[in-house]
Amino acid sequence: MEFTGRVREILSWYHSDNPGTKTNIARLLNHGRLAGSGRLVILPVDQGFEHGPARSFAPNPSGYDPEYHAQLAIDSGCNAYAAPLGFLEAVAGKLAGQIPLILKLNNSDTLSKGHPPCSAVTGSVKDAVRLGCAAIGYTIYPGSAARNTMYQDLRELIAEAKDSGLAAVVWSYPRGEGITDKKGETAVDVAGYAAHIACELGAHIVKVKPPMEFVYQPENQKVFEKFNIPIKTMADRVRHVVQCCFNGKRIVIFSGGEAKSTDELMQEIRGLRDGGAFGSIMGRNAFQRPHDEAVKLLRDVMDVFAGK
Repeated sequence: MEFTGRVREILSWYHSDNPGTKTNIARLLNHGRLAGSGRLVILPVDQGFEHGPARSFAPNPSGYDPEYHAQLAIDSGCNAYAAPLGFLEAVAGKLAGQIPLILKLNNSDTLSKGHPPCSAVTGSVKDAVRLGCAAIGYTIYPGSAARNTMYQDLRELIAEAKDSGLAAVVWSYPRGEGITDKKGETAVDVAGYAAHIACELGAHIVKVKPPMEFVYQPENQKVFEKFNIPIKTMADRVRHVVQCCFNGKRIVIFSGGEAKSTDELMQEIRGLRDGGAFGSIMGRNAFQRPHDEAVKLLRDVMDVFAGK
């Protein structure tokens, strides 16, 4: 398809990247029902690894099959499908370019409650190239005592990905010893800080959780009050997070989070859109529903981001 002005504008923000990486960012932006709009809706299915298969797939047993999720992403018109190595190896050959793929390069499990939070590297850039992926994905935990190790590993992986012509998507999820209050993980100041860290580490696309009406760090509370930074509505808070991503010159998308009702979810999506979010990356809220219901939900989400 012909590039829209919006896609050209977004690509212009990535001056230092080679043609291969820019081409793969364009693949993500020019695929699916939101193609050309500068918005993205991505289906991520790493929950089987992160939370266990029964917790993830028992609500909709079709989800035990990796092909189900890939087909769901295609049927609903998502921009991309993201998953760990095993799930992508099970489908990449069959998909053969039907949808851009994102290989999630690190994962953790719930069999141990060990601290500090730190995911294991479970895939490689070479795997992503072999499987025809457009991008790699990686999770960091700002606030964890192991964060510096994760930052260093991510820097090396992003450098390798860029050398290989791939884009980098960073899940930035604050948690760990540095955040003693659970509310702090989604506080608006922490969400903005986490998003900015991912940008500083070279991410092309940043994924964070929707920010809540709460400022966690006392030092930030003073700044928010002094400069009258609004945080009352979801749109206000998202606007702040987007601003933290190089004044909106990095793509930032927001997770669907815990399972919620359709009405609650759509209200949240409208707040994300109104705040300038580039889109959503939605897993459990989609794939735990029956296929046709999930397709409708994802398309309704896309329609909101498209301004319909």
